[in-house]
Amino acid sequence: MFELYLNRHDRINNWDLVDRAAPHVVGGYLIDQPRDVLYELARASDPWKRRTAIVSTYYFIRAGEVDDTFAIAAQLLTDEHELVLKAVGSWLREAGKKAPQKLLAFLDRHAATMPRVTLRYALEKLDKAQRDHYMQLSKSAR
Repeated sequence: MFELYLNRHDRINNWDLVDRAAPHVVGGYLIDQPRDVLYELARASDPWKRRTAIVSTYYFIRAGEVDDTFAIAAQLLTDEHELVLKAVGSWLREAGKKAPQKLLAFLDRHAATMPRVTLRYALEKLDKAQRDHYMQLSKSAR
């Protein structure tokens, strides 16, 4: 399934096809494999491939592994496609549930320059004081 998914990625043309399959088909396969392919997908010109890169990490997050999520999120922070940016924020939020200190460290490093949509999604589960702090960092950088 993994090979078929990647070989026929040209047939994937919207966010829900990525979100329904990528965590299980790509992430599930890569859980005990090298993950270089995710970093290649994150550099692709196709936004659905870039979204696949971040969304696939949900399988890892559920297994308690968050490092690839944060690394790929950092790579995609300057993406131009809103649905990629929303996925980045969502998966940062999910990784933060497993590793709150890593999320806060990521936000300390990137909040001031993150796209607002990504930041808002990433902050959803933080307490109000933390959300306000990071939103203020974002405002002061603009």
